[in-house]
Amino acid sequence: MVKLLKINPLKNEQLEKLGFTWHTDNDNSNYISDSLVKITQNEAEAYYEAVNEIYDMYAEAAEYVIENNLFFELGIPFNLIEAIKKSWESDVHWHVYGRFDLAGGLDSKPIKLIEFNADTPTALFETALLQWALLKENGMDEDKQFNNVYESIKQNFKRLITLFDDTELFDERYDGWKILFSSIHGNDEEEATTRLLQQIATDAGFNTGFEYLGDVRFDEDGIYDRDENQYEYWFKLYPWEDIAVDEPELATTLTNIMQNQNAIILNPAYTLLFQSKGMLKILYDLFPDSPYLLKTSFEPLKGIKYVEKSVFGREGANVKIVDADGTILNEQEGPYGNYKKVYQEYVDFNKDENSSKYQAGVFFAYEACGMGFRKGGEIMNNMSKFVGHVIV
Repeated sequence: MVKLLKINPLKNEQLEKLGFTWHTDNDNSNYISDSLVKITQNEAEAYYEAVNEIYDMYAEAAEYVIENNLFFELGIPFNLIEAIKKSWESDVHWHVYGRFDLAGGLDSKPIKLIEFNADTPTALFETALLQWALLKENGMDEDKQFNNVYESIKQNFKRLITLFDDTELFDERYDGWKILFSSIHGNDEEEATTRLLQQIATDAGFNTGFEYLGDVRFDEDGIYDRDENQYEYWFKLYPWEDIAVDEPELATTLTNIMQNQNAIILNPAYTLLFQSKGMLKILYDLFPDSPYLLKTSFEPLKGIKYVEKSVFGREGANVKIVDADGTILNEQEGPYGNYKKVYQEYVDFNKDENSSKYQAGVFFAYEACGMGFRKGGEIMNNMSKFVGHVIV
């Protein structure tokens, strides 16, 4: 049973003052829960250790995919393969941050990997900022969280320059290189997330700019804002697979920019390997004895309950839960139906006394660095709620 602590919620006016405008869902319910999940220090440490180990497995699996040319198996668009290889072979293409979605971890339930949002993870604003604000609003000790997300991403931005060396060397090695941050126009959540990342990079010591995706100019020589300022780094909160499918000319241009070493793109193209749910099958093949992995196949699993997913997809879209006899128990429509499918062994989420289910989201920036929870039903979707946590 998930143990909850009822708290005074932040008022919408307070949230908007913080820059958080997507606080109300389509049914007029609050997106941010007025409860916190109670976790123990041991549970927090177990999440930390699990995610660090899982990331190492992903890195090993990515090397395996590249060496064995398994891009098709993962549903990787052919026009991004060269960009993936180029970004993988050089450490300067640094993975800034990602978010692992996990079942279990509470009430003695084992931690199980559901998927890795490695390319364009959201819930960053909620995890990094709002959880602190909730504790402060309720007069609680702000250190009673597994939450070092802001500082960890800040240090990881510095590693764009120092790489594996001490980040204290950033100031002496930094030579004014600029990062341009971009999101699409008209999506408050994505823009606020992108601007938060821009603020973190600025705090790290970078010169930064922001430009909506549609106003960025690209050519073989580099990446520019609308005032023709050139940038050495470009962060886009826009999926690599969407660039490949919807903007194939841009995919080619970005590959050439990388080959010519005229800009570095964040998150790197190789994070699309991590993002593909096909990697769950590769992981299970390589690490069948890992306690964190669920049986996963490119064919429907026989004799057990399983979840069908598209290799690329978000917010629970195009997900089916199928019983051991093949009966579809639950499904959600969506725009990702044309992608290749994977089939993952079903695992139940932790539940509260009202049978609402909880999925842990643990952020990774060089190491596991903080977490929050999503509360919802059998399939987590865009009506799921964000729930903070407190260490008790």
